[in-house]
Amino acid sequence: MTGLKVGDRMPDFQGQDQNGKELSNRDFTGKKLVIYFYPKDNTPACTNQACSLRDSYGELKKAGYTILGVSMDTEKAHTKFIEKFSLPFPLIADTERKMIDAFKVWGLKKFMGREYDGIHRTTFVVNEKGIITHIIDKPKTKIHGEEILNLE
Repeated sequence: MTGLKVGDRMPDFQGQDQNGKELSNRDFTGKKLVIYFYPKDNTPACTNQACSLRDSYGELKKAGYTILGVSMDTEKAHTKFIEKFSLPFPLIADTERKMIDAFKVWGLKKFMGREYDGIHRTTFVVNEKGIITHIIDKPKTKIHGEEILNLE
């Protein structure tokens, strides 16, 4: 559910991770990047997704990927989430929705007959030149790490 497509350049972005460290697209120049957007820390599907990426982290890193998660949660919430589940990658606290809007992953959602605006769970795989090579619109949260590894 994004307005971006494979072949597009990754949008410019900057945001703060759980430690308050400023990260931007320039920090990932020359690197393969997996940037995943998710609704909320400590919810069942988001936890499954993060833990799948954690469990596949060694293989993803070996394949040359850097992992970056993004949600609207605060730095403090991200820190607790990372500590609770031993996540080895940074999470951006996009509380002002700048990255979420740049990647066009905000929009109408439906859940149990209710409609509301929120983050569409979406993963972007970006090559060393900053070009989006894959978009996973509906990640399989429990096997998301394997899902990315199988794209190659």
